[in-house]
Amino acid sequence: MATVAPQDQDQITYAQSLSSHSEKEKCAFTADIVSVSGGSEGLEPHVRSINTDDPFPESPDAPVEDQQLTVRAVLVGCILGGIIAASNIYLGLKTGWTFGASLFGSIIGFAILKPLSRSAPTFLGGGYFGPKENNVCQSAATSAGSLGLLFTSGFPAAYQLGLLSVHPKDDIGRLITFTICCAFFGLSFTQPLRKFYILKLKLVFPSGVAAAYTIQSLHVGKNAEVTARKKTKTLLYAFIFAILLRVVSEYAPGLLWDWHVFYALNRIGWTSTIAAESWGWIWEWTPAFVGVGMLTGINASYSFLGGSFLAWAVLGPIIVAKGIAFGTVKNTSIPGYMNYMGMTLQDPINEPSPRYWLIWPGTLMLLCASFAEVACNWRSLYAAMRSACGMLLQRFSKDGVVVDDVVDPVPEHERVPFWAWGSVLVLSTIVTCVVMGVQFGQNVGVTLLAILFSFLFSFIGCESAGRTNINPVTSIGNASQLIFGGLGRGQNYAVKRGELLNLLSGMLTLGAAEQAGDMIGDLKATHLLRASPKAVFVAQLCGAVVSIFMASGLYVVFSTAYPCINDLSYTTCAFPTPDVQSWRAVAVAVSSSTLPIPPSSGYAAIALGLTAVISVVAKYTIVPPKYHDFIPNFNAIGIGFIMNVCTYPLAMFSGSTLAFFWRRMFFNNYQMYCFAVAAGFIAGEGLGGIVNAIFTIAGISGATYGTSVGCPGNVYCG
Repeated sequence: MATVAPQDQDQITYAQSLSSHSEKEKCAFTADIVSVSGGSEGLEPHVRSINTDDPFPESPDAPVEDQQLTVRAVLVGCILGGIIAASNIYLGLKTGWTFGASLFGSIIGFAILKPLSRSAPTFLGGGYFGPKENNVCQSAATSAGSLGLLFTSGFPAAYQLGLLSVHPKDDIGRLITFTICCAFFGLSFTQPLRKFYILKLKLVFPSGVAAAYTIQSLHVGKNAEVTARKKTKTLLYAFIFAILLRVVSEYAPGLLWDWHVFYALNRIGWTSTIAAESWGWIWEWTPAFVGVGMLTGINASYSFLGGSFLAWAVLGPIIVAKGIAFGTVKNTSIPGYMNYMGMTLQDPINEPSPRYWLIWPGTLMLLCASFAEVACNWRSLYAAMRSACGMLLQRFSKDGVVVDDVVDPVPEHERVPFWAWGSVLVLSTIVTCVVMGVQFGQNVGVTLLAILFSFLFSFIGCESAGRTNINPVTSIGNASQLIFGGLGRGQNYAVKRGELLNLLSGMLTLGAAEQAGDMIGDLKATHLLRASPKAVFVAQLCGAVVSIFMASGLYVVFSTAYPCINDLSYTTCAFPTPDVQSWRAVAVAVSSSTLPIPPSSGYAAIALGLTAVISVVAKYTIVPPKYHDFIPNFNAIGIGFIMNVCTYPLAMFSGSTLAFFWRRMFFNNYQMYCFAVAAGFIAGEGLGGIVNAIFTIAGISGATYGTSVGCPGNVYCG
């Protein structure tokens, strides 16, 4: 749905937001750096204000880091990124959201490499380990953990529509080669945009700033070792707790994971509450989404819950009561227990399920909100495109004179040369054209056009990630689907070919935008830590290679364990796949000769889409910046419509509320532990999901040996 990089305010508080400066928009950001004397949390903190536009001051006592790019840093980073890749496949299939590896890679990378640097001989990975090398490790982790959204959006949609082989394991070669096509565009796009977004426009990129401050706190200062131990232990404890809870709860899901409160009330005589159970209102003990709420803040999580309530507690019951949408009986032994989530429909226009009806308003809200954000920031995007194209033109100018009004603090020998990122771009373009032509039957012209749109839409991803820390890659991919769906209809493609064309083109755009947003966030951390962009670029390339095989391999594992991911004939599934529903719906709509949207759903979608546009425009033109947090986030509201379970909005709401009061009441304790706990929860539940998938394949899962106590109708609900 959206790649959400954690808004880590570890040692960071926002003091100002967007401001304008001499005909250009500049995102200024002030950090409150809190250092507690003697490491005691009870002492009064010393607060000083630092503008995070500028690199951190160098410590005169710090050793010189001659070797930033090391085998140990890249290897550990790639392993940690692999863990996050596993987590992202699980969480993406559950919720449509994936998360960056910056915090996890920063803290756990330090916990592994710092002791190794002190105890091991040089030839086995010993030697000084400093913040710049830590940044390389974190960047490799971020790159290795990306690209999971390809397999939680477009590819499952293609399998559900019967556009590929029956089983993903039969397509493993095509899955890997297509992922190769997506893995390197974003990396090459970020290099010509680094100077513009980071040095000229000075966007915040909160996840990059958070990673930089976290790394700095682990390495620099009198209390660095104490801080490092506390953060590392906290993250590890949270990580282990989340894994154990996810695995153990599979054997008693009705007791340890999902609490069907309204079903229980129905059992004791309050019969009307079965309606709330039918609409998905249950409580789930999901550490990951409690952690997500702790990171994303109250605006996004409250909007998410508000959208879910509007869809599944207001509009859904109304359209069923009015005979506009229809459910089916879920369990005949439980009177009134209905299934409103079906997607295998005989007549989707005249007899839609509530889930199908609500997908269209949710999807249009996502698109409208994202493009309204782009339109309101068109000057910045136009300037970014001019800057990128200008640098390319200067390389080929006759006199070779480069006119640049931005001072780059990075020494020439540490910058990524044009030939390096340019060759990656050219090679990835050639490979993409070959793969798309040979394996998917797409002509070169369409592929080149898809690459061009990937580049253009990457501006949206970078702009959004830099300003809000949320990269709306699904909306970006859906927008690309609309473009190429129209192209397919114009070329009179068969319906199935048109559906595959717009799905693949949308995924190319999604992959580029996801990589670009993540990688330029890493470059923000690199800038603040005075590290080498060239070292980070190489680490990111290595991580991208890992992400190719991790993402595609894990998707095959999950698809084997849970075939319902790719098969709509299953009435229940452990994974609601909300992102997949959106992609499939758009693919069908833009490729069909007739629009398969119920008229009432279309009217509601237009009304809510216009509301989203008005809200965004008002935010930038009428509402003062200090009140922007009170403007509903229509991206999150749209996700609430598309997601057919209400457990995650409730968990995110709880996590963000907990973090809000924790920060207000116990700030020192909050800044030390909150985000380490959140990062451990997210990564741990995802890895626990991998363990459960392996247990399912091995035939020892909770579905075989678990209990159904607490589940509706005494039917196993894991």
